[in-house]
Amino acid sequence: MSDTFALVPHPPAEPTSVPDVRAKADARIDRHPRSDTGTIVIHWIVAVAMIASLITGLRISADAPVARTAKFLEPLLPQGEVWTVHFIAGLSLFFGITAYLVYLVRGRLVDRNGVSRLRAIFVRGRTKAARKARWGGINVALHWAIYAVTLVLTGTGIALYLGYGGWVVWLHATCALVALGYIAVHTLAHFLYGGLWQLLRLFRPAPLADEALRRRRPLLAALALGVVVVSGIAWADFAGRSTLVVDRVAAGPDLSKLLGDPVWKTARPVSIRTMQGANFGGTGETDVEIRAVRDDKTVYFAFRWWDPSRSLKRVPMIKREDGWHLLDANAAKADVTAYYEDKLAVIFSRSDAFGSGGSTHLGPKPLSDAPAPLNGRGYHYTTDGSYIDMWQWKSGRGGMLGVVEDMHIGPPTDPTAAERAVKGRYQAGYWGDPGTSAYRYNFRFEGPGGYTGAVEPLRLPKDWQVTKAKLGTVDLDPDASASEGAVWWMVEASETVPYAKDVDAQIPVGTIMPGVLLTEGYTGDRAGITAAAKWADDHWTLVASRKIATGSKYDVDFLPGNVFYLYVSAFDHTQTRHTRHMRPVEVLLR
Repeated sequence: MSDTFALVPHPPAEPTSVPDVRAKADARIDRHPRSDTGTIVIHWIVAVAMIASLITGLRISADAPVARTAKFLEPLLPQGEVWTVHFIAGLSLFFGITAYLVYLVRGRLVDRNGVSRLRAIFVRGRTKAARKARWGGINVALHWAIYAVTLVLTGTGIALYLGYGGWVVWLHATCALVALGYIAVHTLAHFLYGGLWQLLRLFRPAPLADEALRRRRPLLAALALGVVVVSGIAWADFAGRSTLVVDRVAAGPDLSKLLGDPVWKTARPVSIRTMQGANFGGTGETDVEIRAVRDDKTVYFAFRWWDPSRSLKRVPMIKREDGWHLLDANAAKADVTAYYEDKLAVIFSRSDAFGSGGSTHLGPKPLSDAPAPLNGRGYHYTTDGSYIDMWQWKSGRGGMLGVVEDMHIGPPTDPTAAERAVKGRYQAGYWGDPGTSAYRYNFRFEGPGGYTGAVEPLRLPKDWQVTKAKLGTVDLDPDASASEGAVWWMVEASETVPYAKDVDAQIPVGTIMPGVLLTEGYTGDRAGITAAAKWADDHWTLVASRKIATGSKYDVDFLPGNVFYLYVSAFDHTQTRHTRHMRPVEVLLR
């Protein structure tokens, strides 16, 4: 805000032969500057909103692998569900800016920050008046600078909210750091302009000096119009959300035909921009196209998204002179971004709250009474006792064989003794539904700092040459596609034997072995989603089906009248750094 806030008029003292000590004392106090009430109110609205937006934005930014400043500030940043605060703070900031502009115009105070006042920067002289004039001009220049930065922050913030990433993310984060530094520079510049009392004036309200201006009620007009504008933005956001219409069809599609089944031509697609993930050719972005239909008993979904490579090799193992090694030691902290499989996760939430239905909690320890996340990134869980239905397709863990894992996000579970001792991975509220899994890993769990040396596999191939042949052409470039028909897993029961030194001795150094063992398949609530998937022309196509109603508390029922929202995340050979989008897609069942 301007350093030239209106001062309370100070009338000259009336002549008197007997000085009034109290009046002189009051006069001395009143000589200190004050600011008009409207400026103070709007200033603090903007200040609080800006600070809240910055610290939550820095927490979000600290999640990025390339973050430096945000990582340095991480111990000072809030943790947990910061998305809601960030977006509300951003909307409040927009409200404050709108109100300030209206206030300046309505109160005829535009000249406070007039460009002509910048000439004062070049005033020469060493007198107190000259120095104050220069600092006054510098303050005006700083105000124009923060106006520009805030404008860019607002524009890039809107773009991010709509799903645009890339350079927009960098520009938004850079301007946020500039705004953070501005707070200190702004405070110092005002102090150099008028000392401590220049800062304290924002705690000393006074009415506008001009009675005519007061009658125009500029503050009331500013706040009223600010509410109207922000309400309009919120309404436009809600009204502009995408809706996935799930129409009823006489007979469901044949999954083996993927999108070639004629039924899909009747389904209106919804395209979702997702961004800020890992890989995807260095962009971290991909668009996901979604269709859905249902018949009397089953609901069907089709997904198609760009991915420049067919990635199936989930943390494979290589034999070296001293034994078997994981190709990606980042598995120890659950943050693999090189040797991993492609995945797609879809959640159906009954809540449209920010942060994937309010389930995303960021920070190195968002739950104070639970183990810290291995990757320091945060957890998924709900705080109201509800459950969010999740489908997760994993290309290297049964996904290419026609299954999708039925999972959920719910309240954080009580950590086991092994999880508290970091002998197992605690995942808060993100778990598979009850039942058995279709896979397990071919190595024992090692937490942070693990997998840097040789590990002993749980199983070995019955015939290592057959297993090697199934891998197809092996290219250890993480961005390289697996061969058509390649198999980067081993069926535990039929293709492996327990680890034994004599069997291991027959396998030559340099051999690559899958890190995934497929078991007997999903059972219980975790089962029930059938799928088919294929990678071609740099795109994955996935079609999946499930019963309309399962009777499980972890699942949503796809019945007319039920309201829920869809979020989708794509993984390009990464463990947890998936793409994301802010705006939910409403699912409309007809």
